[in-house]
Amino acid sequence: MTLLSRLKDYLDAQLHPSARRDPMTSARHRAFIAPRLLGSLLALASLPVYLAFRGTPAEIEVAIYAWLTAPILITYFLSRTGRYESAHVLSSLALAAMIMAVAINSGGIASFAAVWLVVMPLEAALSASRRVVGIAVALALACAAALIGLGVFDLLPASNVQPQNAQAFVAIGIVSATLFGATLAFSAFSLARTGSRLLKAEEERFRLLALNMMDVISRHRRNGAVQFISPAAEAMIGLPLARLVGHGLFDRVHVADRPAYLRALSEAARGSEPQSVEFRLRRELPRGSDFIWVEMRCRPLIRAPGETTEGPGGDDVEIVAVMRDITERKSHEEALLAARQEAERADAAKTRFLATMSHELRTPLNAIIGFSDMISREDELLLPATRRKEYAGLINESGQHLLEVVNGILDMSKMEAGNFEISLQPFTAREAILGCCNLLALKARESGLDLRTRIPDDLPEIVGDARAFKQIMLNLVSNAIKFTERGGVVTVSSRVDGTRLVVTVADTGVGVSGDDLKRIGDPFFQAGKTFQRRHEGTGLGLSIVKSLVSLHGGEMTFASKLDEGTTVTVALPLVATPPVQDRPTNVMPLTPPARQEPQTLQVKRSA
Repeated sequence: MTLLSRLKDYLDAQLHPSARRDPMTSARHRAFIAPRLLGSLLALASLPVYLAFRGTPAEIEVAIYAWLTAPILITYFLSRTGRYESAHVLSSLALAAMIMAVAINSGGIASFAAVWLVVMPLEAALSASRRVVGIAVALALACAAALIGLGVFDLLPASNVQPQNAQAFVAIGIVSATLFGATLAFSAFSLARTGSRLLKAEEERFRLLALNMMDVISRHRRNGAVQFISPAAEAMIGLPLARLVGHGLFDRVHVADRPAYLRALSEAARGSEPQSVEFRLRRELPRGSDFIWVEMRCRPLIRAPGETTEGPGGDDVEIVAVMRDITERKSHEEALLAARQEAERADAAKTRFLATMSHELRTPLNAIIGFSDMISREDELLLPATRRKEYAGLINESGQHLLEVVNGILDMSKMEAGNFEISLQPFTAREAILGCCNLLALKARESGLDLRTRIPDDLPEIVGDARAFKQIMLNLVSNAIKFTERGGVVTVSSRVDGTRLVVTVADTGVGVSGDDLKRIGDPFFQAGKTFQRRHEGTGLGLSIVKSLVSLHGGEMTFASKLDEGTTVTVALPLVATPPVQDRPTNVMPLTPPARQEPQTLQVKRSA
């Protein structure tokens, strides 16, 4: 370990704990302590040598050597209290006392010591405090005035300096003042270099943060105007920083989010609590622009000590904000919300399914059990043949209803699992539509409805699953008949639109509300409230139709108004082109084999 490193460690040990927190403050304290402590110790160490050559010292010499203990005491004061400015004031007072004591006994203002009055403000300048410099200047002028006054009023004692030694003392005074001034100059240079080095290091740290931080740091006035914004804004927003200064950033905030943006800045300026706000910000892209979600946290700007609090335009408060792109997080939140809503819909569908099934299964089962029990007790009840026949018909009707419910559930389950097959083959669409309408014509007449058909004679053949097509038509027409009041009209029409067959089923029934219309086709969904329904059903009919249409590569649309009626439009390609995937061996085809080999396709839902 070198002597310089030991001296540096010793000086660092003398620093007050409060001075060690800041490198620049530590440098100032070391610059104050080192020359005073070392200079005083060296001067006191030279006292024996001086006495050996000088002999008995004069009073003035004793005063000078006594003064040399003052810097040691002042450095001790600074080391224990950390009061830097007070130590400088004490140093100026000690220097002024020494100058006055020597000058009074060596000729007053003409003394060789008077030149040291010029050094006092220079020494105080190292404190970087205008108050300390002002005190030093006032002391120097007061001492000069006192010496002049003592000389004018002839109050000075006889000079202790012999005339033959006067020039020597003057030379000593000038040389010593010059050397002390040089020491002060080197100290000032050292402090300036230390400050420059620390400032450069600080700038490098902040530059590193500014250039590599993904978050954007900005400085705002209370009205939102940007005073400064970090380079990360260019990557986030896609614009040069110059275009974001002032109100450039505010102009890119989504119009609906601007009040929240300004409110967060205003509340941050009024209080000390940080504010947080999320808003949309327009981002420039190579082609066009889009909006990203940004989270901004802001708080009042903490200024450096001594920095003015008066902002441009008289605004006394500024805000510092940190902005972060949260678009990805927002997307995750929206996905989670959609998943939760989907789960809630699934739970509601399960509840509806259980409620519907409990009615749809229990009612026909009760009928089957009840009427079969009565038939089994025909001898006891003496039932006539006509009544037994009626009961058997009711049992058959209930059984058929149960079969329809079970088939619907099985078909829907296959479609949901992606295991439902369609067999494609050519068939005549006109005959299929008219056949379905003829099957339901009796039901329409019994309900007091007018079932109308508008089917062109030249309707072409289509390639698809004939059984699935008939199931689509039967479900749509029977649904229209079910929900149309007596005296109403159900119209079935078809036409060719380009490469598609368009079939429309319109009724003048009860209609569907706008909220329910969005959910028509969901499994087990039935429009209207449960207690308002007057018709039975599982809510699977339109869901099965929607799935069958999708399997053919078609589309189904709904249009309805309450108490005015509903129109369902199905558009199927003339040649069905569903996506083809591998067929598992354990899936039974929906239709039995026909004379000509059909093309069997299995469609699975994509994950």
